Amino acid sequence: MNKNIPDDTPVIIVANHQSLHDIPPIIWHMRKYHPKFISKIELGRGIPSVSYNLRHGGSVLIDRKNSEQALQAIKDFSQYIRKNNYAAVIFPEGTRSKNGKPKRFQISGLKLMFQQIPEAVVVPITINNSWKLFRYGNFPLGIGNHIKFKVHDPIKIAGQDISKLTQQIEQTIVKDISND
Repeated sequence: MNKNIPDDTPVIIVANHQSLHDIPPIIWHMRKYHPKFISKIELGRGIPSVSYNLRHGGSVLIDRKNSEQALQAIKDFSQYIRKNNYAAVIFPEGTRSKNGKPKRFQISGLKLMFQQIPEAVVVPITINNSWKLFRYGNFPLGIGNHIKFKVHDPIKIAGQDISKLTQQIEQTIVKDISND
């Protein structure tokens, strides 16, 4: 964990997304900040324990086909994060990468969060090799892979140009993705 993350301010965790195995390490290592997730609405049903936690644990479910609903939900979620000094976790690629190569960041939700919580800090996280666990499908599980997470230094949002900030975050995350 990065020791430079302040305790007394909301945190926005931004990470690339390679597999379902990205989420438990973020929850565990960032537990001090009470991470809550922005997730697609489809995950809110049908997955025992996970769906229940997404619906009732403070996370937000967005309908990616309904931008009006998604932006309003992110706005409300941002106020919840701000009020409680929690951490919001967002995977701006929009979906998991099946081969480890990062997808272009979709930044409208990220920009909205920056506008709603200007006192927050952004913590970029680069995830490597978790996609390899499922490269053959669900069976056989790709065992023996070394999954790596790099928690970058926090970046203050206040006073930043939001467009430049989103580019900086994307570049920070992507430059540390390995292609091995």
